[in-house]
Amino acid sequence: MAKEQWKVTYMMQVLNPNEMTVSYKLSPMSFESTQELLDASDLSLADYGWKLQPEAQKTLMMGLSIQEGGCNVLVLGTPGSGRASLSMAAMKASAVTGIDSSLTDLVALYDFSQQSCANYIKLPAGLGSQLRTVMDAFIKTLMVEMSQWLDSNGQVNFSQAEVWLEERVDSLRTQLSSAKLSPLFNVIKPEVLAYLQAWQQLGSEPEGSNDGVVNEGFLSRFRVNLLVDQRANLTAGVKQPIVEEKDPGFAALFGMLETAAGEAAQWPEFLRLRAGSVHKADGGMLLLHLRDLMQDENNGGALLEKLYRLMRNREVQIEDWANHAQQGAGGNRHGALPVHVKVIMIATREDYYDCLEAQPDFFDFFPVKVEFEDRVVASLENYAWVAGYIAQKCQQHSLPHFSGAAVNELLHFMHRLEEDQGRISIRFAHLDQLMHESVAAAANARLVTDAHVKQALSARLLRQQFFETQIRDSIIDNELLIQVHGDVVGQVNGLTHIELGDASFGSPIRITARCYPGRSGVINIDREVEMSGPSHDKGIYILQNWLSASFWALAPLSLSASLVFEQEYNGVEGDSASCAELFALLSALTGLPIKQGIAVTGALNQFGEVMPIGGVNEKIEGYFRVCQALGLNGEQGVIIPKRNQRHLILDESVVTAVNNGMFKIITIDHVLEGIAHLTGSEAGTQEADGTYSGNTLMARAQTVLASFRQTLERNQAHMAYIQQQVDNNKP
Repeated sequence: MAKEQWKVTYMMQVLNPNEMTVSYKLSPMSFESTQELLDASDLSLADYGWKLQPEAQKTLMMGLSIQEGGCNVLVLGTPGSGRASLSMAAMKASAVTGIDSSLTDLVALYDFSQQSCANYIKLPAGLGSQLRTVMDAFIKTLMVEMSQWLDSNGQVNFSQAEVWLEERVDSLRTQLSSAKLSPLFNVIKPEVLAYLQAWQQLGSEPEGSNDGVVNEGFLSRFRVNLLVDQRANLTAGVKQPIVEEKDPGFAALFGMLETAAGEAAQWPEFLRLRAGSVHKADGGMLLLHLRDLMQDENNGGALLEKLYRLMRNREVQIEDWANHAQQGAGGNRHGALPVHVKVIMIATREDYYDCLEAQPDFFDFFPVKVEFEDRVVASLENYAWVAGYIAQKCQQHSLPHFSGAAVNELLHFMHRLEEDQGRISIRFAHLDQLMHESVAAAANARLVTDAHVKQALSARLLRQQFFETQIRDSIIDNELLIQVHGDVVGQVNGLTHIELGDASFGSPIRITARCYPGRSGVINIDREVEMSGPSHDKGIYILQNWLSASFWALAPLSLSASLVFEQEYNGVEGDSASCAELFALLSALTGLPIKQGIAVTGALNQFGEVMPIGGVNEKIEGYFRVCQALGLNGEQGVIIPKRNQRHLILDESVVTAVNNGMFKIITIDHVLEGIAHLTGSEAGTQEADGTYSGNTLMARAQTVLASFRQTLERNQAHMAYIQQQVDNNKP
């Protein structure tokens, strides 16, 4: 009867198969093929993505609509959540439907008032290319005409030259009617005549060599360097330029001055200027990834500083980055160009906070922060949006469509990715990869079925099992000591979670404890040899204080105990083994053996409550595979925190074994529930005076601790008597 009362009090629960997966919740989809979803809806791939990110969409569209300078947008989210692709889709939509910013070409012309400098001019889209073509044609014609202006004595006919130049310049004005080009047209005639005058004064070439009047270096001053050409955007009907810089560096972002080589060496410097992404995005939006900027080994901090100045000053200079160090301050001769660019910065939250710590004022220019979710509630509506996304993805990549049952398996995978029965992950990069693997498993089938998805998942597990197999083989060969049958005092199987690249798996590890009279308290051997991390050490201190508080009537405890992770040589981190360590300690203290078939995971707080841990599915499945290899007998299973129950998305093989009574999953809220089950002994209840009564586990521990105190007191009395005898016999 007492045992039944204890069960009601502590609420230990053995889970049924439906409580450790979401398969039963995923009722078959009402469609036979995702093709039906395309026929029933005209939503795009981006539309389905936004349906699962409504708040992010609202914030991003608001940020893109603000035209005020300096109002840049920071997009935060986990890689694979669609943050970059959806942001780009929103930018393109805004560029088509938003405010017309008047697309402009950017040209660099020779500045005749400041020789060797560039004169930047912004022209309506399309006019830049037209200007370049017209001026190239003008130069070719001029080269022919200049030879015609020389008489047989090599003298220039200035009257003929002046008439021809006037006619041509008027023609240029007619073809290119723009006030911004008037300074260029105004300077052509006087500059050419001045050149001819200087050439004649220096002396003509010998008779018969009149071609010497043509000088490519001089004529190239009239050429046009088309830095930014917006004809493609103009043709597409885009109102604002959209640029994504995937490999940002100084030259790629801010432009560069090419090194003079070959024929270009005799050209004016302005012709070697090249635009960067900032110039191409002028009047529009520029998409950047913070990680790309921060991870530049040589220029990371400098790139962020340069970008910071761009956002602050709203102007940019094209510099000779090859000789930037030698130029020093003010070394740029080509001046600054005003630009109006909205920067859309994609970042993980980790990179954002790292950058915020290093350069806190950088994000002052990003007043709009968009948060992309990694997960959503597992509702029928959200299931439908994911199914629609799958349909659109099949169409986009020309993949065979998925059956309703196959979509269910993909949804199950998204639950597993999030490790939550109530939520699904929306990191679609993982979903896309599994879709492609499932299509490969389906070979040339017209429809991808649930069997194909399961086959792809099984193949993935096999690819990732190399290290797990090595550990499991060591256990089977009895090199790594793990026992899953019988009962042993002071010994329990804990569970570790191991991540190696894309491989993530669980494995059992033996934890042992020894107790004896003393004053040292609980000694963690791994900590003593500096093989444990701070989180694990914290768990040990919590364990020790829970033990002292549970037996406060005997405080201070007369106990020395040692805990160790057997055959662990790579270090221990995390507090998920603190429950298992406590169970080993209580077993050693009371002499009650622990069932070796039950492995334990869970963190402990100071009140004995069991806290949730990570990697619960991998831990359970890893231990299950070990038990399979060593022989299932219906006595094996895992004790986990009750708070981890919602995180169970277990493999079908585990669920089947539970259904057949060959394996069990037990949840606990309090540590005493776990030790009671492991030892088969009632835990006991603490009385008002701090003691435990009856033949319970805690009463036995109390008795042993009291005997430890008596032993220490006798030993101390004996040592005091010996010391007194020694003192009395001193001369």
